[in-house]
Order: sequence, then C-alpha cells, then structure tokens
Amino acid sequence: MTTLIIYCHPYEKSFNHAVLEAVTDNLNNIERKYQIIDLYAEHFNPIYDQEELRLFHSGQTHDPLVTDYLALLKECSSIIFIMPLWWNSIPGMLKGFIDKVMKEGPGLSHTISKTGVHGELTNIKHTYVLTSSTSPKFYIRFFSGNAIKHVFMNQTLRQLGMHDRHWLHFGGITNSSLARRKKYLQKISKYQFK
Repeated sequence: MTTLIIYCHPYEKSFNHAVLEAVTDNLNNIERKYQIIDLYAEHFNPIYDQEELRLFHSGQTHDPLVTDYLALLKECSSIIFIMPLWWNSIPGMLKGFIDKVMKEGPGLSHTISKTGVHGELTNIKHTYVLTSSTSPKFYIRFFSGNAIKHVFMNQTLRQLGMHDRHWLHFGGITNSSLARRKKYLQKISKYQFK
C-alpha cells in the first residue's frame, strides 16, 4: 500500500509545511510507504500552454513532470493533499496540476462518454484533503460556498474515481495560538490514514 502526498505551498516555514512533516512522521511511524509531489519545490509549471492543450485529447503531454505525476497517481492506493485555502478555494498551482495532469483516455485519469466523466483513478481507495485558512471553518462552510467540499472533493476528486474522501481543516490560522497549532499537529501525527 503506497500513499501519495501532493504538497502545495511555496514556503518551507509555513504551517502547511509543519502539517507535511506531521503527516510524514505519522506514515514513518506506521512504516507506510509514501512519495511526495512538492509542486513548488519541483518547479511544476501549472500553465496550460497551446501545445499542452493540443495534446490533451490524445492523452499526451510535452511536460515530463505530467507523465511522472500521472504514473504516481496510477500506482498509489491513498492520496493526501496538503494546501492552504486562498480566496476560498485551492491554490492556482494545484488547479494547474489538476488541469494538466488529469489526462483523458483509457488507462489515464478519466474517460468521457455521453453520460459524463468516468474516473480511472479507482486505485485510490482513500483520499484526504488537509487545508488551512485565515477564515474559520464555519465561514468557509456556510458563507463562502464551501468550494473545497462541494467542488474539489465531491465533484473533481469524485469524478476522477477517488474514494473515501475526508477533509481536515485548520481555520483561523492568523489569530491562532501556538498551543492550538501544536494540538492540531499532534492530531495529524496520530491520525489514522488508511
């Protein structure tokens, strides 16, 4: 069983990086194999250029990272996304990852028929989305449209075939105490990722 971590934050002293460290400590403690895609550190280019779009329907790409990332997605049984919420949704870098890496075609990430999108990533049995934000979670859920739950998790990830989706969120980070942050990181370091 392999876990794929998709980490999306540019600053290594961020709270999101502390979450990444808590997750990897957790997985190391239970001797779970994992791989990390660090989108910023790997200089992933999220821009969909003309050539990439031309190749889309053939399932091809001219970006070698796209090929590597899609192979990792096809090999894992669990996935963990770690990211901040920026303007109530996923960062542009992660949106570019979804746009470019999720290729249409048999054996890729999805196929399209007259009845809609059919996910090919059914090997991913457990999906975790770990986010943080300046806004408290109740505000995101009830006043800003809850794009993470309604769009990213219940539409995009579901359409790609990812199962058993869970959202763990740390809200109000700007005004949070060190004790509250440590408590959350402890929770993550002991969380039972499947």
